Amino acid sequence: MTIKSASDFADMRRAGRVVAKIHEALREAANPGVSLLDLDAIAARITRDAKTTSNFLNYHGFPAYTCLSVNDQIVHGIPSARTLEEGDILGVDAGAIYEGWHADAAITIAIGTIPDKTKTLIEATERAMWAGIEKSTVGTRLGDVGHAIGSVAEKHGFGIVREYTGHGIGREMHEEPQVLNYGRPGTGMKLRKGMAICIEPMFNMGSDATRVLDDGWTVVTDDGSLSAHFEHTVAITPDGPKVLTE
Repeated sequence: MTIKSASDFADMRRAGRVVAKIHEALREAANPGVSLLDLDAIAARITRDAKTTSNFLNYHGFPAYTCLSVNDQIVHGIPSARTLEEGDILGVDAGAIYEGWHADAAITIAIGTIPDKTKTLIEATERAMWAGIEKSTVGTRLGDVGHAIGSVAEKHGFGIVREYTGHGIGREMHEEPQVLNYGRPGTGMKLRKGMAICIEPMFNMGSDATRVLDDGWTVVTDDGSLSAHFEHTVAITPDGPKVLTE
């Protein structure tokens, strides 16, 4: 889906600001002893108060406003009564819809004090997202974007999650094209003015192998290692990439 008008861009930007507000509130609220259900309730309130709707709730049956993934959970964690503990890391993936336009973004939060190696995992994953965003310009190929993201993981020896990737976004949360977190420069589709994509690296402390839990949603690292996840919704414009979810 191509953003064709200033009003469409403004609507998508409004949805993105709601996602940013959810992240800001959950970053402040995510402390030891707080439950994942408590955090999801905060996201629900913000979504409703902003007169937006959730693009996560009831998506293929998903039961919550946010995906909350702890420690070895990579993505799609279902909020539960589980309480956060000192030293956990928490992935927060959230989205919103305004006037039919979608926005989607994710952050990873340290709960209290974490080891330096875990800090490096989180920082590298976020840095890789920004490296991909920087490459997201008119005429750039998707292989260049993926290479920029993947190079950060390779520098640190982190596993790059391959089954779950970035994506196009617009009138639907998940649209073409698929935006891989690895790639060869000079290959793949060229980005065009008006496209919107989600840059979404997920890096594992250990191997890139994953598995899905019995709930049918939660994706975890196969070796039990920690995982970090970052994402922004980005519009491709003649003036460079415009992040819509900050």
